Order: sequence, then C-alpha cells, then structure tokens
Amino acid sequence: MSVNKEIKRITTQTLQSMKQKGEKISMLTAYDYSMARIVDEGGVDVILVGDSASNVMAGHETTLPITLDQMIYHAQSVIRAVKRSMVVVDLPFGTYQGNSELALKSSIRIMKESGAHAVKLEGGSEVVESISRILTAGIPVMGHLGLTPQSIYKFGTYNVRAKEEAEAQKLRTDALLLQEAGCFALVLEKIPAHLATEVSKSLFIPTIGIGAGGGTDGQVLVIHDMVGLSKDFQPRFVRRYLETYEMMKVAVENYVKDVKGLDFPSDKEQY
Repeated sequence: MSVNKEIKRITTQTLQSMKQKGEKISMLTAYDYSMARIVDEGGVDVILVGDSASNVMAGHETTLPITLDQMIYHAQSVIRAVKRSMVVVDLPFGTYQGNSELALKSSIRIMKESGAHAVKLEGGSEVVESISRILTAGIPVMGHLGLTPQSIYKFGTYNVRAKEEAEAQKLRTDALLLQEAGCFALVLEKIPAHLATEVSKSLFIPTIGIGAGGGTDGQVLVIHDMVGLSKDFQPRFVRRYLETYEMMKVAVENYVKDVKGLDFPSDKEQY
C-alpha cells in the first residue's frame, strides 16, 4: 500500500525558521505553468513571479511596461502548478509608488485573482507607508533594496549600487525601516558582498541576494538566465546550469531538417 506523503507548503514562518537555523533559502523566478511545475518539483523554496517577465517573456528593454493585469495572468499560471513553493508576486511599476491606497488595491487584486501568497515591492523609506497599508489587509510583503530595476531611469545604469558610503548608509537604514514596517523578507540586489553580509546579520528577517555575495540568507536568479534560455544576458553573478538556448535551437534545426527531408513523421508516428 502506497502512502501519500503530504507536501508541506513553504510559508513566511518557514523562511523565518530557516534563517534561525542557518539554512539557506532558494528562490527562482517563474512566469508560466510548465516552468513553475519544474521549479516547484525541483525543490525551490520561493518562486518569484517577477516583473522581469517584462524582459524575458515580452521582450521589453525594462521592467516598466508590464501591467498589473499581465502580472496577475502570470501569477495565475504559476499558482496552478505549485504544490510546495511559496509564490511571491512583484507589484509592477505604477501600482504602489506614492499612493498607499493604490498599493493596497493592487495587492488585494493580486491575492484575490491569482491566489498568490505574498507581494514584493521596491524601495525603502519612500514606500514604507504603502507597505504598512498593504499589511493592514493581512498580505505578506517582501521588500527589495539595492539595484531596484523599476528606478532604472533614475539610476541611469544597472551597475552595482551602494558602493559609496552615503548610499550604503541609506540602505542600512532602509533595511531596518522595512523590517520595522513588517516586511517578512528582503531582496538585496547588486550591492557589495560585505554590505549584504552586514545588513543580513543586522536583521532578524531573512535576506535573499542577487549579485550580493554568499552572506545573505538565500539566493534568487531569473530562471531564464540560470538555465541559459537568455542568449545575450550573461552578468557576472549568474551561474548557468544549462545551455538551453543552444540545445533547443539544435532540436528545432533537426525538426526542420526532418520535416523537409520527409523523415518526420515516420510510419510509427502516424495513425
């Protein structure tokens, strides 16, 4: 008789416990059912339905064009596949900045319409009011400091952030502010490793790094970068575990050759 082992869902409490035990948190992006199923079954703790869908799924240069409706669509697709991972959804540009009431409405829509488990937004002291407002509805919030891609036109570059002491100090202050406001975790993107380690040690909530060294409580990568589906984007902080682009291209070329050469379908591949 086979025994069905119950799959335990990862929650904010699980992540907090992992930090206390010193167990690292794994996080990857996913934007559709098929990819999310693989990522979930692969044992990833947190799936981020990132606004990076704007780049890797829609081909935009920045994350700015993606809409709330589009983010909800991606989140719905991911949620249908997931049994174990915690699913966090990015609030897209223009749905929370400078307006805490809008931030709450946007977050409620994501949670109600997609069934996701939490939202993520970028920024420090500027968004504390929005975070507090979202939390009043019982919606968990993940923060995001360092390189914040939605502010790309303000920064003018995707280079490492917080190398200068003034910006590093603001990041330290913002991290504590976000923790105090009630964020359950923080993403630290593209900041010096020593600063990410220092901030991680100063907080009781977990930190997830991307291009921020190994001293954070976890790591996140965009799945398309990690499996080599993105052909041209190869930043220093990405480790490629597959070269999927080339493998799929060869498969497509072989299919085209077989169709044109009358090799596909064979007798076994027809009715």
